[in-house]
Amino acid sequence: MLMVASIVFLYYSIWTLFMPFVDEGHQLHDLFPPRVWAIRIPVILILVGIAVVGSFLSVVMIRSGRKKAAKARAKASQGKKKN
Repeated sequence: MLMVASIVFLYYSIWTLFMPFVDEGHQLHDLFPPRVWAIRIPVILILVGIAVVGSFLSVVMIRSGRKKAAKARAKASQGKKKN
């Protein structure tokens, strides 16, 4: 995973920092997508990450609320049985 992350970081760094200084007709431009994707890809990844984290937190909070409600109902039913 470290190797993949290093390669992705190096590729992205070259793409965003080095390629603007290379002539448009050079063959190196064939190895990289258009520069507009240098902004779109991180923005999309951030939005997807926020959505995943938000969904996970929502599911955890809903399940926690259901458990608390079930405990409260069980406690209330035990209190009625004793009386």
